[in-house]
Amino acid sequence: SLIMRQRITYLQEPQDAIDPGTLKVTKNSISTKSITAAKEEKLTFSLAELPQELVKVLEDSHELHIRWVNKMPYDAIAPLVSRLSPGLHVFYTPQRNSNTSELLCPMLKNAFSKLLDCTSPEDSFTALPVERFSHSAALQYYAPLPSLPQLVMYVLGNVCGTGPTSHRVECEARAFGLMSASYVDFNYDTISHALSLTAFFPPQAQNISLTNLSPGSSRLEVGILSIEKPLEVEELSLGGFLTVVGEDHKPSPTLFSFPSRHHPTSQFFTSTFKLPTGLHPTLQLNITDAVPPMTDRSCSLHAHLTLPKQIFADKYQLFDPLFMSSKGLKKVHYITSPVDLEAPEYAVDSWGSSLLIELAPLTTTSSPSLSIAEIPLHLRYLRPNKNKGGQEKTEIPYPVVFWACTADEGSKFPINPFDRVNLGYDGLFGPRTIFWHLNPEIGGNGERLVSGLRVPVLDLDGSRWVESGTAWVVGLGFLWVLWCLWGVWRGSGFGSGKKEVGKEKKRQ
Repeated sequence: SLIMRQRITYLQEPQDAIDPGTLKVTKNSISTKSITAAKEEKLTFSLAELPQELVKVLEDSHELHIRWVNKMPYDAIAPLVSRLSPGLHVFYTPQRNSNTSELLCPMLKNAFSKLLDCTSPEDSFTALPVERFSHSAALQYYAPLPSLPQLVMYVLGNVCGTGPTSHRVECEARAFGLMSASYVDFNYDTISHALSLTAFFPPQAQNISLTNLSPGSSRLEVGILSIEKPLEVEELSLGGFLTVVGEDHKPSPTLFSFPSRHHPTSQFFTSTFKLPTGLHPTLQLNITDAVPPMTDRSCSLHAHLTLPKQIFADKYQLFDPLFMSSKGLKKVHYITSPVDLEAPEYAVDSWGSSLLIELAPLTTTSSPSLSIAEIPLHLRYLRPNKNKGGQEKTEIPYPVVFWACTADEGSKFPINPFDRVNLGYDGLFGPRTIFWHLNPEIGGNGERLVSGLRVPVLDLDGSRWVESGTAWVVGLGFLWVLWCLWGVWRGSGFGSGKKEVGKEKKRQ
């Protein structure tokens, strides 16, 4: 029989930690009055519970990781502190010795948005360097998807329709909840042979009231955990209560530590384009308190940029050490290859490119705690437009900014229950790397974690005059050339030839 597995974890700051006396556990439910906590929901599906369209894609995949991140800023909480640029990311490895799936792009369009610019993995995806470390997918895709209404409808229509009524009610509640998530992850690999869906909801005051309507055919684990002080710098510690609803009669106290790849910092950054932007804009990162988080290890500050196809970085420009140091940059560690430096945006098939660059930010005279790095980028020519005055708005998602520090020689990072891998940048580092994440803050772009700019494009309203004017000039030029030729022909044409012959006869 199918067992629907759910793990719901509430994560609290120490000052918000719950009093176990307020937790009420019955034979099939758990509840408590208002608590302040972040929430992670994880649902695991066997292939038999999924729509056939999705199963065919998964069977063609060695691994498939789909990650969506909200453009609205959110507060991360340990251990869920890893960051990714806002939008839809797909990391994909086809089955060994087989072609990529023809069904992957149609499935993504059905599940996320019909407007996705995705034709096939060969055309629309870009390759990741898999030869360096084995924990990286082979292909990558990105689209700036702002919200998930189509995913909610897809889950309601294709996943929630199966199983008993109690499953459907639970599934529908989870599906509608995705609209308020800060990020949503789907993970599949051939080892587990199951698809997991993980959603993170930022800290807020909420009541807990969870029921396992059919304990025999579904498993519901609930954890209410708060952050504890770890013994080792590379570890994170959590303490609190765990309950398997429908099996346990009371919450079980727990305290556990685990080595973690991803850690929080109290440092912040903003990402904005310097004005005026033109066709060669500069992305400026303003970083507060850029101090390495570990003094006894080697640490370097990095930015990982996800650049949609309308904008790109020129790797040849970023090889000059003097130019780099003047911009607060140190070294390019990875850039998608190849990147066509000349093609207009509408002639590029792939989604865009990514860039991992090491920073050496320059401190400012105005504020000693603020430092700046400037990344030179280049815009492609965009499609001509009408009624917009020869301007087009475009935007790129915030980069991920983090310190990469080397762990101890003996450190191992076994998969912990909250680990996230395949983030696009983690596979570009060795397995003994700790990531300390800086928090993105809103710059001058309203409420979203995007860097916007206006791009000059051909204005079709004004180009009518250019076209007709050009036609007139070409026509007049052609007439003038004909006039000149006629004058030459008149002066030295057939008539003058006869006169010359007559003169020659007289001389003789």
